[in-house]
Amino acid sequence: MKKDITKILELSNELRWSIGEDFHDKLIEGIYADAAQLAERSVIRKGNRAHTPLDTRIDRIVTSRIWGFPIMFMLLAVVLWLTIVGANYPSSLLAKLLLGTVYPLLKTGASELGMPWWLDGLLIDGIYMATAWVIAVMLPPMAIFFPLFTLLEDFGYLPRVAFNMDKLFSKVGAHGKQALTMSMGFGCNAAGVVATRIIDSPRERLIAIITNNFSLCNGRWPTQILIATIFIGAVVPGYLSGLASIGAVIGIAILGIFFTFFSSWLLSQTVLRGEVSTFHLELPPYRPPQFWKTIYTSLIDRTLIVLWRAIVFAAPAGAVIWLISNTHIGDVTIAEWLVHGLDRFGFWFGLNGVILVAYIVAIPANELVIPTILMLTVMVAGVHGVGESAGVLFEMNSISDTGALLRAGGWTLLTAINLMIFSLLHNPCSTTIYTIYQETKSWKWTTVATLMPVVLGLIVTFLVAQLWRIF
Repeated sequence: MKKDITKILELSNELRWSIGEDFHDKLIEGIYADAAQLAERSVIRKGNRAHTPLDTRIDRIVTSRIWGFPIMFMLLAVVLWLTIVGANYPSSLLAKLLLGTVYPLLKTGASELGMPWWLDGLLIDGIYMATAWVIAVMLPPMAIFFPLFTLLEDFGYLPRVAFNMDKLFSKVGAHGKQALTMSMGFGCNAAGVVATRIIDSPRERLIAIITNNFSLCNGRWPTQILIATIFIGAVVPGYLSGLASIGAVIGIAILGIFFTFFSSWLLSQTVLRGEVSTFHLELPPYRPPQFWKTIYTSLIDRTLIVLWRAIVFAAPAGAVIWLISNTHIGDVTIAEWLVHGLDRFGFWFGLNGVILVAYIVAIPANELVIPTILMLTVMVAGVHGVGESAGVLFEMNSISDTGALLRAGGWTLLTAINLMIFSLLHNPCSTTIYTIYQETKSWKWTTVATLMPVVLGLIVTFLVAQLWRIF
């Protein structure tokens, strides 16, 4: 130590001789002045509120034990509300364009060309309808959610979310930054999986990847809202139906957060044991977001890339849906044979064969689940005058008509509740599964991430069904 001090003094003397004594003294004075200004900004004296930086005053609120979590949940709720409500109008416009205008034109063109019925059905009723449906339902919510989420990130708020959630995630053996990837999953699970790149620890990143599916993505929100409105809202007085429906959907989302923590703890105690890594989280200063740059990058880097992957997987799904609905085994179609074969299995879980077949063939995109359920219900229940034809996806004109069709298919309140649970706890869509493999380069962990939610979903729905029937 003594040698180091002597060396510093020698260097200081050499600096004085080389640059001149006056300049040397001014340089030292400048260094001390900068240090004094830094200390003035950083050290907050009791009662000296006027000199407290604005960033610090905001952080005292958004990271406090009292207000931190309510503000965090409120902002997430606002983003989701803007996404769901804001997407309704553009989604309906896209649906009218792609399904109400382009689809009839394609059918007319195929007829004039003399295209065989099976080729017309496979290409237009199957492949085109599935991809058009995914675009209409998926594009508007993502185009709203991702820019809003990115604006919060650019503003500097998201690191505060990680700060608030770090202690909770560390208790279950995960990383605090998983709070950010979990939140991203509410927009799209595939994007949430990609976002885990911000986690440096391979073990904790893997936990975040495997559990991201428990965040309700935008493809599952419409299913939750529709079923809750039809069935949950019907069991309470009319003036409380909206509140009950919203409460049920929020309850499912909270259940998903619970399973995120539970699964993270389970993985960290079994196949992914290890010490929780420590990290220094630097809270960046708040700054105005670069609005147009944020909009551009979020649309190109997130929305369009994820949408393209979904379309690639939705196209063959549409072909499969049409084929099983129009290929016969004896007197029944493959779809009817599968539905009847899975009915007994589904009964044990408070579900039915239609729901199980819909979730099997709609693995490529959650947006296809409800149209597939309606199409299969019409086919199996023998309802006439509804839908186009076998294998053609559709939606009803009103919620009441949808409810009447589902009840005609034998749906009960138990069916609705367990569908909502299974919509949360089931395998990721094909886009997310593919993304998981791209990020992990491991079929083992891709399989774990795919099957673990299904196993949990079957366990929970089985318990709910048995308790429902007992009581």
